[in-house]
Amino acid sequence: MKIKPQKHLEKSSQKIADKSTIKSSQKLFSLIISSFLCLTTNYYTANAQTPTPVKPSTAPAAMPIDKSLRAYANGNQISLNGRIVSTAWFQRQTSKNQLTTHIADGSLKQLIGIDLLDTSIPTKQPIQWFSSYTKPQVLMAQLAGNFRYLDITNLAKTAGWKIQIQGNILNITTPQTIITNIDETSYKSTMQLLGADGKPSVPAQVSTGKRVIINLDRPTPWQVRQELPAKRVVDPDAVNPQPTAPPNREWTIILDGIADPGLVQRYTPITPVPTSVPSPIPLPTSPVIPSLPNLGKQLPVPTPILRPITPINPPEATVKQVEVVNNQTLIRVSVPFGFAPRIQSEPNNLIVEIRPDALVPRNIAWASGLRWRQQWMQLGQDKFPVVWLEANPRNVQLKPLVTNADTLIGTAPWIQTAPKYLAVAGINGGYFNRNNRYPLGAIRSNGQWLSSPILNRGAIAWNNSGQFYVGRLTLEDNLVTTGPQGTVKTPILFLNSGYVQSGIARYTPAWGNTYTPLTDNETIIVVQKNQVSSQLIAGKAGENPVSIPLDGYLLTLRGKISTSANLFPTGTNLKIESATIPAEFNGYPNIIGAGPLLVQNRQIVLDAKAEKFSDAFIREKAIRSAICTTANGTVIIASTHNRAGGAGPTLAEHAQLMQKMGCVNALNLDGGSSTSLYLGGQLIDRSPSTAARVHNGIGIFLKR
Repeated sequence: MKIKPQKHLEKSSQKIADKSTIKSSQKLFSLIISSFLCLTTNYYTANAQTPTPVKPSTAPAAMPIDKSLRAYANGNQISLNGRIVSTAWFQRQTSKNQLTTHIADGSLKQLIGIDLLDTSIPTKQPIQWFSSYTKPQVLMAQLAGNFRYLDITNLAKTAGWKIQIQGNILNITTPQTIITNIDETSYKSTMQLLGADGKPSVPAQVSTGKRVIINLDRPTPWQVRQELPAKRVVDPDAVNPQPTAPPNREWTIILDGIADPGLVQRYTPITPVPTSVPSPIPLPTSPVIPSLPNLGKQLPVPTPILRPITPINPPEATVKQVEVVNNQTLIRVSVPFGFAPRIQSEPNNLIVEIRPDALVPRNIAWASGLRWRQQWMQLGQDKFPVVWLEANPRNVQLKPLVTNADTLIGTAPWIQTAPKYLAVAGINGGYFNRNNRYPLGAIRSNGQWLSSPILNRGAIAWNNSGQFYVGRLTLEDNLVTTGPQGTVKTPILFLNSGYVQSGIARYTPAWGNTYTPLTDNETIIVVQKNQVSSQLIAGKAGENPVSIPLDGYLLTLRGKISTSANLFPTGTNLKIESATIPAEFNGYPNIIGAGPLLVQNRQIVLDAKAEKFSDAFIREKAIRSAICTTANGTVIIASTHNRAGGAGPTLAEHAQLMQKMGCVNALNLDGGSSTSLYLGGQLIDRSPSTAARVHNGIGIFLKR
């Protein structure tokens, strides 16, 4: 969902979280000695893949980790068969000759292909990886810092992995694997939809589609990646009503192994050879038949005219290409819009089903007071995949987060911003201007306004006691001056905002070190220690940045009001009076604005027009994100993706889904490709390669 100068005026964010929390301290353990760099836990002796040499000098410093873990070594990079990825790990020495290895759970899922199964005990995580679903292996789990680590020691031993430490890099080498065959067939299955309470909501439904069976000679790490559209669109996750369906999307299944040469040849695309088109054979001349009087049209020619026959294309193959690159096999599959691959492993097989209902229901107690849920929700004839985190404020703390701690300008992938602040979880937040990366909505952190609300849009406020308030928000700021004519109040329209209108705006050090004019010929008033220190006339927009004083702020006068600069001569004492509408927002130190408001006091109150959203934004079907409060005092951050076989929900459908989930109050957040639900080092609702950069979000931190 993008709007040019006004990403529906929408993409905003904040400047929050204590700057001290962003700087992770580097902890190197005294037990690490130089000989340990060569220490090897060798789980097998032969048939290993040859890894690419690792360059530890390029690796960042080790991750901070709890001393209570008694870690022997730790780091934030793993080399899997020579390919380095960023993820957290540690090793612990349990006896003189034994080490246990622990890796962040999200990385095991996305890097190795391990499926995390339902659990009600945060310290025990059942998994499935080329094994039985009925008798899953259970890994011990432990929270440390902002990650949940799983003990993979026995799993690695069974799978024959070789593990080494090189600096702060954990080297994992897996046995050489051969992909022996690929078989394309079809499937037929039933799906039972559940309500938010976990009980069946409607009768089971039958689903059919294409299936790809990948045969292996042994288990091996695998990943799946959704590719970007071949033709660049503004937002591939937002669909406006149109008669034609979007084109197929390509997904790539990546296996650590070598495909049989016959498979590579079978699935190598054939380049079409251009051929010349023969000239048509002349048709015999037909006799001319004169027009009949008063007929109004010609009679048909008696000799039929031969027309070219449009060939009927066969159904598109699922597997488009198989290739081997750097000891990995890449299997590219074509997936229709509204479908996705559901991938499950069996002993020595990987099963890929192209389904409209690919999401697998999940209910994982990830930490005390933090639960990961995902399931299908029914609305009329449509079903929507909803992924959410439910947090108990008694166990967690919420904070507004912005991309950069030192400025409100900038965007970054949410999967990078959330861990930078050491958040265990979080979701993208408000709107921003995609072009200049300025905030477009309310951000307040620890009682400090970072950016003002716009257009009376929806916002959510909270405190550290677990209390929330949701409503439409306006901030009334007034500049108060006292002179011979008495006290004069002049409204300030916006604070640290990328939303521009004629009037006065204010920019504080939270904006950054400097302010660059957003419109031509602005009058800029420099205020220090609540007193006007100077004035200047700026030139063209985008030129000549002006320093923002650390002990004050800048006032920018735009449009007609710029002629009123004489009201604020040098030396004038200024005071700012501030209040929110409604007044309830005043009592909350943390606020994120987005919109539109979806649910209030259990009732749907959606009115996107009143919040000045465009007609195109109101009509479109798109992936959505939201935050809501429940009757039992918990808070939910949720992501809703494309309906089975179609596009994402409309705003009206999104409101109904939130109401159906039991939300007492719910706010729509920035959506489309911005939608990003983060947990423990991973995006749990989408492939990171498909997620856009965002300006701000809401982070979840565990109370210690």
